[in-house]
Amino acid sequence: MTKYDILEEDFFSIKESFDFSSLKNSTVFVTGATGLLGSQILLFLDCLNRTENYSMKLLGLIRNIDKAKKIFGNSFRNITFLIGNVLQLPEITQHIDYIIHGASVTSSLDFVNKPVETIDIALNGTLNILRFAKSNNIKSMVYLSSMEVFGITPPEQKTVSENDYGYIDILSTRSSYSESKRLCECLCHSFAKEFSLPVKIARLTQTLGAGIDYNDTRVAAQFARAVIEEHNIVLKTQGVTKRPIIYTSDAISAIFMILLKGSAGQAYTTANEKTFYTIRETAEMIVSKIADNKIKLVFDIKDVPAEYAPNLYLNLNLDTTLLRSLGWYPKVGLEEAYRRMINGMK
Repeated sequence: MTKYDILEEDFFSIKESFDFSSLKNSTVFVTGATGLLGSQILLFLDCLNRTENYSMKLLGLIRNIDKAKKIFGNSFRNITFLIGNVLQLPEITQHIDYIIHGASVTSSLDFVNKPVETIDIALNGTLNILRFAKSNNIKSMVYLSSMEVFGITPPEQKTVSENDYGYIDILSTRSSYSESKRLCECLCHSFAKEFSLPVKIARLTQTLGAGIDYNDTRVAAQFARAVIEEHNIVLKTQGVTKRPIIYTSDAISAIFMILLKGSAGQAYTTANEKTFYTIRETAEMIVSKIADNKIKLVFDIKDVPAEYAPNLYLNLNLDTTLLRSLGWYPKVGLEEAYRRMINGMK
């Protein structure tokens, strides 16, 4: 199966999740349109236009037109791409009904090496989008946030829900990401309360799936490349960090559930609770069940890289009760998520 075959299956699964008909004849604007979620959101919406005659106008904010052509393939001509960035938005003359704001620095190395840029894009970029949303009198907006806003929660805490915040060292360079995400969530809530802006927050755990960039530096892509290239998985820690993941199609269905049914100013934890495993347990599963023991799990523990999350003993058992109360539920488990991602990367 090709990446696009897998994505078509994913999109069919999303279509089954709930009624998207309120999007008909609307205009949807997506920032971070060449990112993993931004691109698949637009591809899914294009699929709705093709298969369900939704007649939506789709706009995507990008920085690189060649990258967009490569990612979107035949769908490229069906989407209006705006070249620019969230710090200096290009002129947008169309009236916008819905916004999904996903533009963000996502590389852990950049959190450490470019912390000022990380904060600038998050804070000022989101402020620009919120002001734009307010001036457009939009129907709804979702800000894509991160589980990193939870910080370091107490190890004895069994589950973590939306208001369970832990410690973040604001004088750690890597906190440029987590702290700016917290402030962006506060901005969204503030716009909702002060200006009645219908902005909601999807607080996402690690997301993986078909369509991820082959050279992505995050741990899931590193595991996938080890299987494809048949080299050992190398962990630079004991791998005891424990948190759930979410597959892209489940993340997208959640984002639209929040967009169309969520409450303004509210954050919704977005994860698959059934994928709550340590990094080591995930690697062991991949070695035995996906790679058929053709590769090994090895440890090379020296100095912990600066870009790693500050709490190597994180135990983040995310509670998705609030999101599920909207009618959402995840479909793709841990092993299937990795299998689909690996087949897409191949």
